[in-house]
Amino acid sequence: MTAQERFLATMRYEPVDRVPFRGWGAWPETLERWKREGYDPAHPPQFDTDRWDWHGGWFFPKPPFEHKVLEEDERTILYVNHEGILMRERKDHSYSSMPQFVRFPVETREDFRKFWKERMQPDLSIRIGADWQAQLAAYRQRDFPLIVIADRWGGFFGPLRNLTGVESLCMLFYDDPAFLEEMMEADADFMIQVMDQVLDHTDIDVFGFWEDMAFKTAPLLGPDLARKYMLPRYRRVVDFLRSRGVEFIALDSDGNIWDLLPVWLDAGINILYPFEVQAGMDVLEVRKRFGRDLLMWGGLDKRALAKGPTAIDAELARLAPLVREGGYIPHTDHSLPPDISFANFRYFMERL
Repeated sequence: MTAQERFLATMRYEPVDRVPFRGWGAWPETLERWKREGYDPAHPPQFDTDRWDWHGGWFFPKPPFEHKVLEEDERTILYVNHEGILMRERKDHSYSSMPQFVRFPVETREDFRKFWKERMQPDLSIRIGADWQAQLAAYRQRDFPLIVIADRWGGFFGPLRNLTGVESLCMLFYDDPAFLEEMMEADADFMIQVMDQVLDHTDIDVFGFWEDMAFKTAPLLGPDLARKYMLPRYRRVVDFLRSRGVEFIALDSDGNIWDLLPVWLDAGINILYPFEVQAGMDVLEVRKRFGRDLLMWGGLDKRALAKGPTAIDAELARLAPLVREGGYIPHTDHSLPPDISFANFRYFMERL
């Protein structure tokens, strides 16, 4: 089977030659460790992974904000990032430590309207390239899945959090829901406008929202508010995509998302990932509770890779029944941290 045939058959519970096979990626610090242990980036180990073309950057603010350093000392740097967020970051281990978010670009309606007008226009010549029509048309001849994820800027909590910050966003649900809905409607319009042009020139296999709206024990927003404010906007985007022939609609959120699963299913979303095990997300239990309508990627505990072959074999055996049933693609529940050795990674990939 081609990679596209294999992917679609797995998502439709149809027979396959084997289940799609991909890695999730590693932290920069992990790659530095692996180099010390024999990993050669110029000649990486070859595993029979499937090709997926995955586009997420099409939805970022364009033009990006200028990278501007305001303060710097021997330990930290305070700067404005490409999304307009003022943040303080450690110089060592910047990818594996949480930055301090000092100020966000949107504090008022006027801030939001200016941000959106200047940086969130659906001009694909800026977002994809001057030859965007030809780039997209070339995908019509593909034999691998084409996945378009509105990464960090396609959703109704995560992207708004990038604009206002978590605390301010959560307060808006109570203090100024009209402003909240204005931002949600603008993002729904933006996703539809971008995808309307994309789908004029190619079909896609998956469209994905991005939320990252939960921590270890619960979502940052309760299901009642999600259902009231977010579900109608999801529905509008999903209905548009389905009218244009998109079969699979995905959503990415880390953390404990149990309470939001019914909302997302009711919105017409049919793929979720990555199901963080340490946040209480068990893909076997999800399948038991929600059945075959909910397709899944991920859910493989990355912590097993740090423990070694016995733990890796046990984790793969735990998920084997779900792999055999279908509607599921196994990969780690997020990118790989530096407590995972190169030897353990190789063993995992070979066993997977």
